[in-house]
Amino acid sequence: MTTASGLVERYLSLGLALGRHIDGFVDAYYGPARLVERAGAEAPLAPDRLVADARSLLASLDAGEPLGDPESGDLASEGSSVEAAARRRFLRAQVLGLLTSGRILAGEHLGYAEEVEACYGVRPQRVPEERFASARRNLEQVVPGNDPIAERLIAWREAQAVPPEKLTSAIASLAEDLRERTSRLFGLPEGEHVDFELVTGQPWSGFNYYLGGLASRVAINVDLPVLSTSLAHLVAHEAYPGHHTEHTRKEVGLVRSRRWWEESIFLVGTPQCLIAEGLADLGLEVVVGRRPEAMVAEHLRPLGIAYDPDTVAVVAEASEALAGVRANAAFRLHEDGADPETVIDEVARFGLLPRERAAKTVSFLMDPTWRSYISCYVEGLPRCRAFVGGSPDRFARLITEQFVPDDLVPA
Repeated sequence: MTTASGLVERYLSLGLALGRHIDGFVDAYYGPARLVERAGAEAPLAPDRLVADARSLLASLDAGEPLGDPESGDLASEGSSVEAAARRRFLRAQVLGLLTSGRILAGEHLGYAEEVEACYGVRPQRVPEERFASARRNLEQVVPGNDPIAERLIAWREAQAVPPEKLTSAIASLAEDLRERTSRLFGLPEGEHVDFELVTGQPWSGFNYYLGGLASRVAINVDLPVLSTSLAHLVAHEAYPGHHTEHTRKEVGLVRSRRWWEESIFLVGTPQCLIAEGLADLGLEVVVGRRPEAMVAEHLRPLGIAYDPDTVAVVAEASEALAGVRANAAFRLHEDGADPETVIDEVARFGLLPRERAAKTVSFLMDPTWRSYISCYVEGLPRCRAFVGGSPDRFARLITEQFVPDDLVPA
């Protein structure tokens, strides 16, 4: 990766090279095909070389070397000085994340909080257990039954499982509505398309595979029953106005129109992920409202799917607070050295979850690629919500422009 290639090409090549070592590291790529072909034709670069290349790229960014256009080879293609400075700031944050992944790959030990901050641009914090206790008290007021709240909530949640034979219809109905709302508020590129599929054997509940060309394949994991209480959020998060919408708008607005090819790759372990997950978690709230339950009921009840809007509203608020259980579990595993079986028990107890769902959470946190990723959800949503401040116009900026976490100051 030479300076003459231009810094954007070096960035794309570095991300692709790291992807040769880490399965799933390259979440999406639709940049110049020759870079993928070149990366695949060569032996994987040694981790020490990847670290050196990342450090060299940071130095070149700081020295003001040209960003360039990796498709045309034009090293002078950079835009205005203000745009170029913002792009360099974005790229620098991204490359710091890549450097961190390279250091870990090379065998360097980083503390959990240090890893998160270096990768994602925020310092994670343990969540006070009082926040969980407050959520628990709210749930005790609305969840039916007389048993202990954990048993009542588990029984209530499992009763909200979508029958497998109705899942595809429910997803399609919600996606159509959310797509129309997203298009009306923000606009969608002509020709964009999402295909949904049901999968098993994954550590996540849903995943957007952005294919480029304005197309996504969204996988919904059915290892455990999919609950009606979270289905609309899942569709909004992965598709409209979440990941698919962000990818398509940036492909058209930044890559095709402005030739900012750095947006043609999406890399795990970078600040790009924290903003993407935060805005995707916020999406349903933006296009439907803070309480979308009535809209969801209109889609699920005609299909004969159990859904109680009033109870769901309280459970949804409590569940957002209980999301911090996952953050604490990561600290327990990776800073305290707690036994995974013990942490599963803690996640079940504090998160009011059945043990099999708690085990799924811990499995995600134990995955080397995803262990620090939980901070993208826990830290990303409040930052994006504060930045948007209820304004669709500010959400439109998140799905259109480049940001780093420090940019997410309240409206």
